Amino acid sequence: MNIGDVAERSGLPAKTIRYYEDIGLVKPLRSANGYRSFRDRDVHKLAFLGRARALGFSIEDCRNLLKLYEDDGRTSAEVKQIAEVQLDRIDRKIAELTEMRATLAHLVDACAGDHRPDCPILADLAAKEEEIALLNEAG
Repeated sequence: MNIGDVAERSGLPAKTIRYYEDIGLVKPLRSANGYRSFRDRDVHKLAFLGRARALGFSIEDCRNLLKLYEDDGRTSAEVKQIAEVQLDRIDRKIAELTEMRATLAHLVDACAGDHRPDCPILADLAAKEEEIALLNEAG
């Protein structure tokens, strides 16, 4: 199979497939003229990687998950540990986004949004900038 066929079957763009090849996640065969020749197992690996990336796993996590997937002697505890670390990352990101949303919602509510030039949103952004400047001067 060529890269276009594999891209269609795996649901990944050709550019991503080339990148995964460059970093060694997939290793398609090469013909004498240098063209890639993908096998069904390559398509399966790419779909696996696409799903793992969609769940937010890092490239290194994907590399480890792929190794475990291909290792019949693996323990599910190894896989679970990687997934638990990713779940913790997601939970932290959700907490950060929730806090960010609450702050922004408060600022939006405080802003009259009328013809006057005063704006609590801009004032808050400027205040944070001033805090950073003061910290940089002190440090």
